[in-house]
Amino acid sequence: MLFKQQALLRQKLFVLGSLAIGSLLYLVARVGSLDRLQPLCPIEGRFGAQSQEEMPLRALQFKRGLLHEFRKGNATKEQIRLHNLVQQLPKAIIIGVRKGGTRALLEMLNLHPAVVKASQEIHFFDNDENYAKGIEWYRKKMPFSYPHQITIEKSPAYFITEEVPERIYKMNSSIKLLIIVREPTTRAISDYTQVLEGKERKNKTYYKFEKLAIDPNTCEVNTKYKAVRTSIYTKHLERWLKYFPIEQFHIVDGDRLITEPLPELQLVEKFLNLPPRISQYNLYFNATRGFYCLRFNIVFNKCLAGSKGRIHPEVDTSVITKLHKFFHPFNQKFYQITGRTFNWP
Repeated sequence: MLFKQQALLRQKLFVLGSLAIGSLLYLVARVGSLDRLQPLCPIEGRFGAQSQEEMPLRALQFKRGLLHEFRKGNATKEQIRLHNLVQQLPKAIIIGVRKGGTRALLEMLNLHPAVVKASQEIHFFDNDENYAKGIEWYRKKMPFSYPHQITIEKSPAYFITEEVPERIYKMNSSIKLLIIVREPTTRAISDYTQVLEGKERKNKTYYKFEKLAIDPNTCEVNTKYKAVRTSIYTKHLERWLKYFPIEQFHIVDGDRLITEPLPELQLVEKFLNLPPRISQYNLYFNATRGFYCLRFNIVFNKCLAGSKGRIHPEVDTSVITKLHKFFHPFNQKFYQITGRTFNWP
């Protein structure tokens, strides 16, 4: 009899303990997401007049899942109308630079509940065939969003393509432009590494970086090599400044975005006139990958693709020194124009 009573008592204690643990986990989940459940202030500033009605973050988070279904083509026109969804032209564009961290920047900005990203590079302004299809074709490539959210796309080829500044100006002369840069020599080697990997996948041979970056006839830096030309940031920026004032550009430190992303993202929030919403909660370091991953909420996390962070080949130190000296005067001018200084050689 005593044995049965003890067994019954243990069973009751187990049930009560399970309920207590369940309640504790619920409270942890609620506390962890409190900052994501605050009302979102209307976006103000140069993006134009906004609705005075605030949009709860809970609705915006629900919307993420909804938009995913819409992008897969699972939504009817009636559903789109009922949810007041639109496809808007971007109010900000990440225009470059290649291998500077454009994908990481776009994905991190997408943590903000008022930002909606175009998942694929559209290549509208740098591709003559796409551009000929017209602005309405471009708009229909944008994701669905609430009217007061801002859409952002990224195509790093925009920065170096001559026709692009004028084309974007004709679409929206007051658009916000984001440029993410890395130390120029490192960026050039990263550019080379991506191309090299593509060649190796196809079992093709490729020149060493040193042979491409240095002109064998003059033994000077080869400015005809695209990876080198792309890293001359000031030359490309000067072309953009013929159409846009420097105040419409924001320079992001791509090297710092890797090691300390939050301060860089907070600067971008301010530039885009967004209420501060991205916090340390949204970013966690993945020791295995060596990069920060993204935490949207207690359930949904995301890391960048495995192709990010390729190991660079060893490059002759004399070539690196020559490239540092070559880029130095261009870097100094870039600092002067943008008002942002980097610890580049």
